[in-house]
Amino acid sequence: MSLDVSPALLEQAERGEVDEAAFVDCVRTSLPYAWEMISSLVAQLKVDGGPFADNQTPPPDEQARGQLLRALASDAIRGALQRHFGVRLAFQNCHRVAVFPPDASVDETLARFTSVRSQLLNQSPEFRDC
Repeated sequence: MSLDVSPALLEQAERGEVDEAAFVDCVRTSLPYAWEMISSLVAQLKVDGGPFADNQTPPPDEQARGQLLRALASDAIRGALQRHFGVRLAFQNCHRVAVFPPDASVDETLARFTSVRSQLLNQSPEFRDC
């Protein structure tokens, strides 16, 4: 899953610095499933409060799964999304995305979510090939 980079954005990159808002917009339009997943979790966190909001529903198809993997496996994309939404992102398996507030009050919860123990406990046979 590649980003659909406009000629203007590519030209910016070739000249030097890229406007991060333009990059974020490129991510939004290129990876709509991932964008919607993350933005809905951010909204849920704001409404419900608590230490984090997460998704536990597998993506509807491989294209959607690929979008999540692309968004969260790329340091540049993930970092831009975190700055844009003002959250910290965490990821388990092929679909469990979580958003955490940026403040230190949830550091322990984030550490538990991203721990080796949690990763192992979040496994199941249906996720073997995801």
